[in-house]
Amino acid sequence: MKIKETDIAVIGAGSAGLSAACQAAAAGAKVLVIDENHLPGGQLFKQIHKFFGSRAHQAGTRGYMIGRELLKRVEESGCEVWLDTVVYGMQKDCSLGVIRNGEHWVVKARKVIVATGAKENYMAFPGSTLPGVMGAGAAQTMINVNRVLPGERILMLGSGNVGLIVSYQLMQAGAEVVALVEGAPLIGGYGVHAAKIRRAGVPIYLSHTIRRVLGKDQVEGVEIVEVDSRWNPVPGTEKHFDVDTVCLAVGLNPMTELLFMAGCTFDHFASFGGHVPLHDENMETTIPGLYAAGDVTGVEEASSAMEEGNLAGVAAAEALGLLSEEEASAKKNEIRERLNTLRSGLFGEKRRTAKNDLLKDMKIWQHENGRDQVWKA
Repeated sequence: MKIKETDIAVIGAGSAGLSAACQAAAAGAKVLVIDENHLPGGQLFKQIHKFFGSRAHQAGTRGYMIGRELLKRVEESGCEVWLDTVVYGMQKDCSLGVIRNGEHWVVKARKVIVATGAKENYMAFPGSTLPGVMGAGAAQTMINVNRVLPGERILMLGSGNVGLIVSYQLMQAGAEVVALVEGAPLIGGYGVHAAKIRRAGVPIYLSHTIRRVLGKDQVEGVEIVEVDSRWNPVPGTEKHFDVDTVCLAVGLNPMTELLFMAGCTFDHFASFGGHVPLHDENMETTIPGLYAAGDVTGVEEASSAMEEGNLAGVAAAEALGLLSEEEASAKKNEIRERLNTLRSGLFGEKRRTAKNDLLKDMKIWQHENGRDQVWKA
């Protein structure tokens, strides 16, 4: 077993992890970035659409271009990056169990930032295990990263931004999206994305769900059905579509396994995708020296993940004494202002409220555990 020592270990080379690494390295920290994939960048390189928001959040820039810029900054910062590397365990002292190139390593870091992101939810129904039923994120990876069309005739379940955007990108790649199905009575994503789908001629069936997928060795068709206000199927409303692929865009769930292993305290927020780690305004969890950033703290947009990564990177560097309190405070205030902007308005209100509730729970935990004066909230 080999041992690796570093100032800061960042787990996850997506938008949050890369942002955190850049901030910490810029302050002079020795940073190790670890990711299980063979390429860094996370979700950004799947996102060929232009970002919304303000100029500060690179509105009008396509996700993969933002990813390229982040990678360039990481390379120039001198961060060490381990790809095709799995972190299989973490202890309370933040030491990491790692497998790299078939060898076992123990990574000992003074600070750890977990930015492992989120995984797709699944949905069970008759035929859900047939080849051709997949997550919308998997389909997006196939077309935008691997340049492989998952199918020719596709039905999408879920009208959040993922379902809407991936549907449009599937059509751009040459597939026919025969329908988009949503169990709720309202579309879940941005109206601008839904409008693009409708203008392209794709019908959107609200208050409908999948009853069953048909086929012997692969998807050959799908049957949907209307549901009432209590989500019960309405007899006689069944509709059939000949498809070879069904994509599921039914939400994401934070990948919190390592944080559970370390003993972090959690709370449940449905609007954030489930159980998320309590953390303070510096993104530090209930384990001193262990930070979390991005979708692992609650599913939001990539822009929010990058800002949380920035915040965690600055806070970790400050805790190591690499930034003065004044320098760190100025940086963190700028980042928090940008985060507040992202969480403002109609679409951000629920996220802002949930995040404030999470911070309140963290302060309660600090008080109950006598740590009010230990951590800055």
